[in-house]
Amino acid sequence: MASKVIAIVGSYRKDGVVEHAVEAVLEGARRQGAETRMIRLTEKHIEFCTNCRQCCQAPGPERGQCVQKDDLEPLLAEIDSADAVVLASPINFGNVTALFRCFLERLIGCAYWPWGQATPKPRSTWQPRKAVFIATSGMPGFLIPLLTGTGHAMKTMAKMLGAKPVGSLWIGLSAMEPNHSLSARTVKQAQRLGMRLA
Repeated sequence: MASKVIAIVGSYRKDGVVEHAVEAVLEGARRQGAETRMIRLTEKHIEFCTNCRQCCQAPGPERGQCVQKDDLEPLLAEIDSADAVVLASPINFGNVTALFRCFLERLIGCAYWPWGQATPKPRSTWQPRKAVFIATSGMPGFLIPLLTGTGHAMKTMAKMLGAKPVGSLWIGLSAMEPNHSLSARTVKQAQRLGMRLA
């Protein structure tokens, strides 16, 4: 049975650098026989977390249900069916986009955090799927995990989604021109990451 790889894209720009990198990763996965799908958060209705914490109150390993009715639950159900995820976002003001962050905050239901408990605890430490991180920035790529909160945000999201990171692609100097193109080397790196996910 073919593996399934889903990409969650937090970019505001369709057909931009982030999407091109994601598509290269998915192409690598397809070469290994995987079924792939790119999900643009711009095309989903995801409300802001209201911090009511109702999704965190019941104990147990199952994710708590949010009281808001939007696209969150169908999206999470699709991720649950995947063997691997690609988490991708440009960097705005030192971290992932607000769109990506909004989705991350809604994953609090993956934690148990009853009133009276100081901090949330993951409901499960099981990581049945793999994850790859992609981020773009105007700074040199090697500085992304050192000078931004992007790596931490993506690791947190992966953990909440039950995914173990197996690689990352930090694409730097992408703000030098309006339509930045990926180098052939970067495309090959992305395709290799996709092959690892399949």
